[in-house]
Amino acid sequence: MKEHIKKIDDESFTKATKEGVVLVDFYADWCGPCKTLEPVLHKLAEEMSSKMSFVQIDVDSSPKTTTHFQITSIPTLILFKGGKEVQRVVGLKDLATLKKMVSEAI
Repeated sequence: MKEHIKKIDDESFTKATKEGVVLVDFYADWCGPCKTLEPVLHKLAEEMSSKMSFVQIDVDSSPKTTTHFQITSIPTLILFKGGKEVQRVVGLKDLATLKKMVSEAI
């Protein structure tokens, strides 16, 4: 399952988000809600990875990107299209909500 979601960092962020539709999960290993959201993201990625990309960025090890996007609560999911932020959700969301969010961008 994990092969559908790629781990990125400050150095690889721009390249990972500049083309197509990309859902970025800002998370931390110590974050309980992030761990709760992870299986939902994996299910979504499993279903949608042929149409878009999924990446995760650890807020602790990637402070430059975290600060740039003003991430103050995690989990935060940001949907990018062509390198531009098109939608953002903070906190736990269910699969149906996330599917609707990404379907609107594809």
